[in-house]
Amino acid sequence: MSGNKLFLDTNIILYLLEGDETVSELLNNKQFYISFITQLELLSFPGLTKKDISIIERLLSECVIIDINSEIKATTTNLRRKFKIKLPDCIIAATSLYLDLPLITADDDFKKIDHLNLLFYKK
Repeated sequence: MSGNKLFLDTNIILYLLEGDETVSELLNNKQFYISFITQLELLSFPGLTKKDISIIERLLSECVIIDINSEIKATTTNLRRKFKIKLPDCIIAATSLYLDLPLITADDDFKKIDHLNLLFYKK
């Protein structure tokens, strides 16, 4: 593992927001990286209250948010063609590969990408 840096999938942040103690312990004293996709997914859920948005924004302020660049775009398109995974997930995987950080997720689709450094969380 790359020290105490982790790349988080959206579902892991949702578990954290729901109070999952196992995720909380796992992420304790770690530096979090996320894709801009995760940021957009979290802030665009229908029915969010101002309080929900505030909580999400507070958590996001503790994350390093990675925007897309030409290398991530190229990797994304290659992953999508090869593994036939949803585009947002391909962007997340490509960003994890770009940063060379382990991706923690509970999404089985990421298991298709054999060269991804994956930490699979089973709830």
